[in-house]
Amino acid sequence: MTNSPIDSAHENLPTSGLQLQSLLTSSGDLELTLEPTDIRPPGANEVVVRVEAAPVNPSDLGLLLGAADLSTAKTVGEGPARRTTITVPPAGFRAMAARVGSAMPVGNEGAGVVVAAGEDAKALVGKTVAVLGGGMYGQYRTLPSGSGLVLPDDVTPAEGASSFVNPLTALGMTVTMRTEGHSALVHTAAASNLGQMLNKICLKDDVQLVNIVRSAAQAALLKNIGARYICDSTADDFVPTLIEAVSKTGATIAFDAIGGGRLASTILSAMESAAAQHMTGYSTYGSSVHKQVYIYGGLDTAPTELTRSFGMAWSVGGWLLTPFLAKIGPTRVAELHARVAAEVKTTFASHYTQTIALADLLKPQVLESISRRATGEKYLVVPTEI
Repeated sequence: MTNSPIDSAHENLPTSGLQLQSLLTSSGDLELTLEPTDIRPPGANEVVVRVEAAPVNPSDLGLLLGAADLSTAKTVGEGPARRTTITVPPAGFRAMAARVGSAMPVGNEGAGVVVAAGEDAKALVGKTVAVLGGGMYGQYRTLPSGSGLVLPDDVTPAEGASSFVNPLTALGMTVTMRTEGHSALVHTAAASNLGQMLNKICLKDDVQLVNIVRSAAQAALLKNIGARYICDSTADDFVPTLIEAVSKTGATIAFDAIGGGRLASTILSAMESAAAQHMTGYSTYGSSVHKQVYIYGGLDTAPTELTRSFGMAWSVGGWLLTPFLAKIGPTRVAELHARVAAEVKTTFASHYTQTIALADLLKPQVLESISRRATGEKYLVVPTEI
């Protein structure tokens, strides 16, 4: 696309734009609406971004839908006037109770064009930028000029919309691996958009990666992009194949998107079995090799089950992107941002199943589609289309 600045000292800047909001009522309903919001003119070091593309990530679904039961979704109105109401079951309502009465803007990240800027940010007018700013399922956002990632001139908003959550999470896994003294890693739900990025990073950076997938089709997908170690959790030989892959790679850290069930335990046991092959004597406490599993997703919401068959040198914890970025500091974060911008069309390219107009995101059938979280399916919201 061609960038089209409209600044002219903000004289052509619209006064309001639509934004998708999610509201939990005291009666136990979740209401999704498009609300007019004022567009605040930029301060000296701020910009106004016309949002042209925003992906649907699992973290967005948590805020958009929470524990709502989609089978109860009802819609009235059309276009910008559409209102969708969804019942939240009692258990889910208790978990979401802190949200009652607060209309929450949705959409963690996206990309668009800077259409207005303050005196100290004029050079950004007309630039395409990626933003991790919240409220990105909206038409305009006023933000600090330094919060946007300026994209190369040949990158469109659609190509740059997913420049933060998945790329930085994938890079964060390899940074965490090195920082904590590991040399190879295991990743579950590995055929996801994020998993494909991680494979490309590991291939480029010569990092050994063990991929755990949930079907032969997913295994074939990863094989086609060059993945070497692929373990299908539905196959009869999953456990021995996993042990062999962990043994060959020396992987002692895993990032688990599943969360519930026994998979984390199975991974730890495979790491212990691989480590035991190099023990010179017996120990009732197992090997001294430390084994780490980080749970960073919840595709399975059941409890995490651990069967203690992996010695005593192990740990299971949570991993989230925002605390990771805070921990490594602004200089290192800027380095990661620069890499994403340079490789946004290659290593960090995202492919979308469907683009969705802003108002269409409130349709029950669309909500059902995006909430499936099926591997290979990723959706892109276009706020400029109603």
